[in-house]
Amino acid sequence: MAKVTAAMVKQLREMTDSPMMECKKALVEADGDIDKAVDVLRTMGLAKAVKRAGRDTNEGTIAAYVSDDYKSGALLELTCETDFVGSNAKFCDFATELAKVVTELSPADVDALLAAEMNGNTVDAELKEMIHVIGENMKIQRFERVEISKGALVSYIHHNGKLGAMVEFSFENPETAENDEFKTFAHDVAMQVVAADPAGATRESVPESIVEHEKEIYRAQAAESGRPEKFWDGIVNGRLKKFFKERALTEQDFVKNPDITVGDLAKQVSAKVGDEISIVSFVRFQFGA
Repeated sequence: MAKVTAAMVKQLREMTDSPMMECKKALVEADGDIDKAVDVLRTMGLAKAVKRAGRDTNEGTIAAYVSDDYKSGALLELTCETDFVGSNAKFCDFATELAKVVTELSPADVDALLAAEMNGNTVDAELKEMIHVIGENMKIQRFERVEISKGALVSYIHHNGKLGAMVEFSFENPETAENDEFKTFAHDVAMQVVAADPAGATRESVPESIVEHEKEIYRAQAAESGRPEKFWDGIVNGRLKKFFKERALTEQDFVKNPDITVGDLAKQVSAKVGDEISIVSFVRFQFGA
């Protein structure tokens, strides 16, 4: 049996907003495993909100770049020491330049990016020069590059620079990418990805591991409810439907008009532009996460 410390209890309480004694009981039941203890509390219906803990305390920004033909792009996280520099225009522009290098040269990892060419120099040399100019240490934390064969990529960075998304849209007509109706729609969808943090573009694209994990929680909750076992599947399916409504992007209520879903909006815009538009996938970065 693992020892449950006061620090562990405090951490679980901060993550879940649950009562201290219930947190201790959950940790004992989970043999000191924090993640399992969270599940125990959820099953008991006591966890109000699972908050992410232990975030990186460094400052910095998320940057995005999409090619002129909308077929390739990248999200990148660049860190620094202070919030003042993290919101500095020179620093943010440099992060966008790095995202452009990732898009155009497709490095395998951060080390490969540092060795890549940039402005007639290496990225590593350019980074060191920026450190010298601004006077703070900086680090390329991570990046993700996306490339598609048809449709378009659209990015959105939240005004604070701490959240960003890149969304892949599929359609047949190349002209659709320049259509104003599509551009407005795509921008709004990318913004919703940033704001609502969906688990997948559609219910089918939500990772199976996440779905199965939720099912386990819902079945445990059904067992705790006192209802006969013959009703458990119905309870699980009902809660799973609500889960997809909250976490599958196309099933979410559209933030600017909750009377329709994002999927419904895609159909409306498709009709207006004369092309079938679908949301394929997305990449979402949250700074320090």
